[in-house]
Amino acid sequence: IASVTGQMGNPGQSNYSAAKAGVIGFTKSVAKELANRGITANAVAPGFIETDMTKDLKNSEEIIKFIPLGRYGTPEEVAGMIKFLAADSAANYITGQVFNVDGGMVMS
Repeated sequence: IASVTGQMGNPGQSNYSAAKAGVIGFTKSVAKELANRGITANAVAPGFIETDMTKDLKNSEEIIKFIPLGRYGTPEEVAGMIKFLAADSAANYITGQVFNVDGGMVMS
């Protein structure tokens, strides 16, 4: 699991951003190393998701202004992407990709 922060950065979170960017680089390297064995590797990068970690954020209204869909995501939406990549045969030809589950945050 990566994070949109690993792609965008975030003030005050340089350590977290660097760690998640590392997950993305690791994913792409593993995808290249294991592709010849038919093994795929992808990363899911959630944005702001409704969790215990985000429920007490004081600036939620401000954050939502930067999310084109205008809301936090749900854990079920992140799980749905993971399930697709892990279990759906349509994902067999997908490797080395980062899937943002972020309400459009990275594109804006």
